[in-house]
Amino acid sequence: MNIPRKAPSFELIEINGPVGTLECLRLSSALETTVGIVLVAHPNPTEGGTFNNKIVHTLAKTLSRLGYIAYCPNLRGVGNSAGAFENGVGEVDDMAAVLAFARAENPTLTRLTLAGFSFGTFVQSQLRQRLNDDEVEGMILIGPAVSRHNFPPVPNHSTLLIHGEEDEVISLATVFNWARPQSLPVVVFPGVGHYFHGKLTQLADWVNKEWRHRS
Repeated sequence: MNIPRKAPSFELIEINGPVGTLECLRLSSALETTVGIVLVAHPNPTEGGTFNNKIVHTLAKTLSRLGYIAYCPNLRGVGNSAGAFENGVGEVDDMAAVLAFARAENPTLTRLTLAGFSFGTFVQSQLRQRLNDDEVEGMILIGPAVSRHNFPPVPNHSTLLIHGEEDEVISLATVFNWARPQSLPVVVFPGVGHYFHGKLTQLADWVNKEWRHRS
């Protein structure tokens, strides 16, 4: 039986990336037993996105309470991470390096969730393309920036996609147009904008409801 322990705090670590050091926040499992790894990707850094984003922290804390160890990197050119912004191209290599580091730190863990917000969903969707189906248990995509990037398809049976009805950055209609050919369900939060202001608790509750059955 998994017994909740004292709530863990974020720890700042350094990871060797393809173009230099990546700074990363690591959050251990809030349960006695760690069940898997979750990687969380931040929104667009040209608009202020970093690993300190509230949705990034919400996702990491929610999965931590379900027994996951969370890794939330600052991708290249963000914060104190080396390199320069590459609009989601080189950032995929960065996230792959974080995954390799996480697997080396946790060699017995086989369950992997890829999560991201906005720009971060583009990075994770590309990383998913590099991995085998049996390597990834699921994806959590919040406010995917499908009108800004050429998104690859994602598995419709294991992906949780959440979007705000009144998203002022990425229109809901655009998300439906991307999701429809994939038969990918979209969870819509009524009256909510891109940044889920005032709805982070509801967002956490929904992710918890969907993911607790997997933990």
